Amino acid sequence: MPDLTPPATWQHLPFFVQDLPQIAADLAQSAQLNDQGHLPPAGQVFAALDACAPAQTKVVILGQDPYPTPGHAHGLAFSVEPDVRPLPRSLQNIYKELDAEFGAVPPNGDLHFWAEQGVLLLNTALTVLPGQAGVHAKLGWAELTRQVLADLSQSPRAFLLWGNHAQGFAKHITGDNHLILTSAHPSPLSARRGFFGSRPFSRINAWLKANGDTPINWTTPT
Repeated sequence: MPDLTPPATWQHLPFFVQDLPQIAADLAQSAQLNDQGHLPPAGQVFAALDACAPAQTKVVILGQDPYPTPGHAHGLAFSVEPDVRPLPRSLQNIYKELDAEFGAVPPNGDLHFWAEQGVLLLNTALTVLPGQAGVHAKLGWAELTRQVLADLSQSPRAFLLWGNHAQGFAKHITGDNHLILTSAHPSPLSARRGFFGSRPFSRINAWLKANGDTPINWTTPT
């Protein structure tokens, strides 16, 4: 069975006791049936939560599921290992919007430096099989997303929901004073239907500054 160790700062969520054991068993069975492991590897499945404790999370960006290409996914939504070239198309479009807003883009596709500043890059499914996008969408991971959003709703935060899938989780964001931004998804199929020109990153920074918080450095790892 995969070693899926719950992140220490999130293990208060009921998911890790009530749902994770069955998911881990299903992942083990799936690996046997398909003669291949899931992506990302077990040690990176909770990388997004490991990188952002609840108290440090200022911004939430919801993705769908990990990249199904081996060597790409490493546990943070939209992010890839730093040596990946070319970048996935959705990430290319995110960088086009960043360039339009700030005149600069990160040097590679690794977004860990966002996470270090309190940006939770959470996929609604945390695993996938190689070459089979969406195959684990109904494995039970969505319950974790629901609980994370409910937990983070206790304090004002910025939520970035791109596309219908992410926006379907908006009802789990409760309370007042949040910034909730919605637009088309940055995928090649929809980016020109409202993602380009939506200026999500500068809008988040303006909201953070208005609330006395430090804006996110979206472009330049330090």
